Amino acid sequence: MTSEFRGHIGRTHHESERDYADIPSGPAGKPNVIYVVLDDVGYSDLGCFGSSIDTPNFDSLADNGLRYSNFHTTTLCSPTRACLLTGRNHHSVGMRYLANADMGWPSGRGAISHRAGTLAEMLKLNGYATYAVGKWHLAPTENANAAGPFDQWPLGRGFERFYGFMNGSTDQFHPELCQDNQQIPPPATPEQGYHLSDDLSDRAVRYIADKMAIWPDKPFFLYLCYGAGHFPHQAPASTLAKYRGRFGHGWDEERVQRLARQKAMGLVPESTELPPPNLGVRAWAELSPEEREVSEHMQEAYAALLGHTDAAFGRVLDFLDRTGIRDNTIIVLISDNGASTDCDPDGTTNVLRWFNRLPEDYAVSRDRLAEIGTARSSGNYPWGWAQASNTPLKLYKSFTHGGGVRDPMIFSWPSGIADKGEVRSQFTHVTDITPTIMQLCGVTAPESINGVAQMPIHGESFAYSFDAPDAATAKQSQYFEMYGHRSIWHRGWKAVTQHKAGDDFDSERWELYHLDEDFSELRDLSVEKPEKLAEMKERWWAEAGRYDVMPLDDSDVLFKPPYRPGAPRWRNECSFFPPISSVPAEAAPMTQDVSHRISIEIERTDKNQGGALVCFGSCHGGYALDIVANRLVYTYNYAGFEVTRLVSDREIPLGKTTVVFDFEKTGTLKGRGRLTVDGEPAGEHVFERTLLRLSLSPLTFGRSNAEPVDPDRQTNPDFSGRILRIDYAIADDREVGPVNLDVD
Repeated sequence: MTSEFRGHIGRTHHESERDYADIPSGPAGKPNVIYVVLDDVGYSDLGCFGSSIDTPNFDSLADNGLRYSNFHTTTLCSPTRACLLTGRNHHSVGMRYLANADMGWPSGRGAISHRAGTLAEMLKLNGYATYAVGKWHLAPTENANAAGPFDQWPLGRGFERFYGFMNGSTDQFHPELCQDNQQIPPPATPEQGYHLSDDLSDRAVRYIADKMAIWPDKPFFLYLCYGAGHFPHQAPASTLAKYRGRFGHGWDEERVQRLARQKAMGLVPESTELPPPNLGVRAWAELSPEEREVSEHMQEAYAALLGHTDAAFGRVLDFLDRTGIRDNTIIVLISDNGASTDCDPDGTTNVLRWFNRLPEDYAVSRDRLAEIGTARSSGNYPWGWAQASNTPLKLYKSFTHGGGVRDPMIFSWPSGIADKGEVRSQFTHVTDITPTIMQLCGVTAPESINGVAQMPIHGESFAYSFDAPDAATAKQSQYFEMYGHRSIWHRGWKAVTQHKAGDDFDSERWELYHLDEDFSELRDLSVEKPEKLAEMKERWWAEAGRYDVMPLDDSDVLFKPPYRPGAPRWRNECSFFPPISSVPAEAAPMTQDVSHRISIEIERTDKNQGGALVCFGSCHGGYALDIVANRLVYTYNYAGFEVTRLVSDREIPLGKTTVVFDFEKTGTLKGRGRLTVDGEPAGEHVFERTLLRLSLSPLTFGRSNAEPVDPDRQTNPDFSGRILRIDYAIADDREVGPVNLDVD
């Protein structure tokens, strides 16, 4: 819109000449752009990459575009997404690790530096409409709350609308949803047919339809990120039923079948062999019939989630076809990393147990067999199925071997790619996608965005490969680092080391592969070619210095979040005044393994007024304070292994009342809990074991989470009285954490 007025101003409108403000229009003829990001989906999990899972809609993108068989990511979700949206390396932009932690280094803030503008920010400056739908996980998760700050939320990073979830995963039936900058409840229940994948697809279609109704000629950028196939693996009953019995042959045979399909498709060379099983994966033949049954159910749940998400994505494709805009829409589909071994080798029906390092085996899982994949489950599959997902590659998500960093990528553009359905083998990295889109859209990276000087784009366009299948890879080098695992690719060679936390970084063993001739990293040439290995290791250090990788850090921040002064979760005193939005787990008061007090002032006029007071957890674990049958009840769910219900020995009086739960720490992860009502003792219990990580669900007040902490309750009513305030007091006896507060 120009600021120059070209009319004439007189004393009245009769002697004046009007000049109307320009109406900005989008750049004519530019392609629409859609990034589709899947989560923890292995190299071979799509039908067009060798799987038997039904993914016809994802596969149709390959039919109308190209599959890249040599595409690489960072091996973890937040870093990959940071690279994807900015075209820069993840350490350089501040996302060396997950958005769940500030690691104390400029490279590990858990947020993208404003010096690295996103594709949304750049395309928006060039007249594009911009929408983000689905998983974000690029803002510090403690800031993913109703009070912000919001500068790293999607609307703060160039997107005009947002609908989705902020953390790394969410329940597929009961998601923690946000719209723009506010929390919202899901629009329906599982009983009404709700599933997150359907909801995300429908919202994406609505955003595009709304734009087309008003600005039909304006191109759009849609960032569409499904939760599949990250845990929890949940799908509608009809889809679960569809996959029953499909995987009875087991994960060893599944690898063989997938590799055969990949060879037939031309995705891998005919000479490709399967590496030996990864450490910790048992042969399928060694499992008992009962163990196989549990394993099959877990893989069926994963396949059902991915298959259902494919069907949901079909709604987006149908809309693009119906409106005639698919031909000039670029769709790039990737997985953010390889298949996951989050949880134990035998899988789990409750991922909270893994976060607490509580082992779960098949005997435990079998007790929950009927719940696997349903709204009451929170599961992940055994390592054997993750290994099959990554066929024919080594290891998994989090590692820098092929199983962690080599992932499916499809580039579809019906009107722009002639060689539809073909495979390209040039080395590509997630940082290269946005530079490619910028070239195709005629966009130049700005020198500054909102007054902030921008760092250079690190990736390189691979548009040259569209009509040149045999062209040499233009990119020369790419480093990788995660948890201290490191690798470097350079002109077809790869050096890689698997790091063990606490080991010396300088003395650990490196492997060397000629990746151009050894797709599955099977033949280690480090002994035969020591000079080449030394050259590659030096190159890694050079690239690491160039892109801000140092210091190498193998700290445990997933299971023990570091104390960070000033962070909301580490406050010693917290007061809440309902009505209040839910508080994400990363911002909830840290009551675990420390003496603490939860004091609640309530007001009631009828003894039948009861319900949820405080809830931090779900049927999978956590704690809750409720009034049930006019008594105060403290429920503690030890990750589903046991449930303790401490009930007050007296009824709650009417009027204004203060009810309290006190926890006195008596040892590591143990203590004594006491209830008081208006200062009078009302019951106590000795807790011999408690959780280090309490909940993956948010902290709520006056209402329960969808699946109550007490698993014997299918629902838990909202509190029907009035909550005046809730106070938390955290003591100074935590083994690691804040100090200097005494609990009376």
